[in-house]
Amino acid sequence: MEVNIKMTSNRFIPLAKPNILESDIENVAKVLRSGMLVQGTEVLNLEKELADFLNVKHVICLSNGTATLHTALMVLDIKEGDEVIIPALSYVATANVIERVGATPIFVDVDERSFNIDVTEIEAAITSRTKAIMPVHEFGLVADIGEIKRISDKHNLFLIEDAACALGSSENGKMAGTTGEFGSFSFHPRKAITSGEGGCLCTNDDKLAEKARILRNHGIDMSSGEMTFVEAGLNYRMTDFQAALLKGQLERVKDTLSYKSDLSDCYNRSLTNPNITVPIVKGTKTHAWQTYHVLIESPLERDQMISKLKEKGIGTNYGAQCMPAQEFYFKKYKLDSKSLFPNAYKAYTQGLALPLYELLTIQDIEYISQQVNQQK
Repeated sequence: MEVNIKMTSNRFIPLAKPNILESDIENVAKVLRSGMLVQGTEVLNLEKELADFLNVKHVICLSNGTATLHTALMVLDIKEGDEVIIPALSYVATANVIERVGATPIFVDVDERSFNIDVTEIEAAITSRTKAIMPVHEFGLVADIGEIKRISDKHNLFLIEDAACALGSSENGKMAGTTGEFGSFSFHPRKAITSGEGGCLCTNDDKLAEKARILRNHGIDMSSGEMTFVEAGLNYRMTDFQAALLKGQLERVKDTLSYKSDLSDCYNRSLTNPNITVPIVKGTKTHAWQTYHVLIESPLERDQMISKLKEKGIGTNYGAQCMPAQEFYFKKYKLDSKSLFPNAYKAYTQGLALPLYELLTIQDIEYISQQVNQQK
């Protein structure tokens, strides 16, 4: 017998909403009252705390998660004529930064259930011009990073982890973002912790960290005690009030991730529509659950479902782009995504992101699941 579950109020359930506490606001207010707003002690302290959390030597905070990837490519001297292997499914920034340094993104299809790069197809994409592999830990689930590291080492390639969604997730106990030369994280409002905009790089290499710090700050080297412009750098600095906003969120991020895992477990139990395929987590991996992403199978139609769920007070959307199918990349590379990257294309055209964040309750998840189950 079907049980009718009602929302706890008449509110609209958005796809995402950050959990900003009054204590977080007060941390920001203290910085604003101080008048010291740009990169300073708050950023430095945050970098130390993030390094401890990730168990890495260096964290470099930057202005956003696209700047982090761009900086990593510049530090590693990826340039015109080079190729970088990436999954065909991600937010388009993953490919854009490669284009911005003059290199060429080489797209590889993803696994249909994990939505991460299909490691069995990576080596076939490697050429004499390949300089790096940049896997994405899509939706917060770690890619098969151990195998990707083996491939990158075998072919002497750099490994840059796009861990924008995956702060706190792991494989075999090793944190996402900490295996390659660089790991890149985003602090966008849909992530585990947010500063509105913001991001960070992590690395265990002293020289790479030093160059990243120089490039984010106009190319300035202060090691001699004087301001020396040694690179054509950029202004990719994080502000101190952004760092202050992150401080309290980082302190409670383990609890946040644990609760989101409980909510995802509720989805797994509650979603019974036979035309919905739910995500899975295999082996020793953990999932940060930045997004709970399902696949909509025929006869259901994804875009119609988005509209119908909105009528029921539920905000949903597609989860990520099949990047070679986007106008810029299709016009430039003329790749038939439907045949070349069928899993990425399916995830893009049939994928649906359901609400999953700390402010939701188990009853909210049950209500959302009920409405999804009723779609015919």
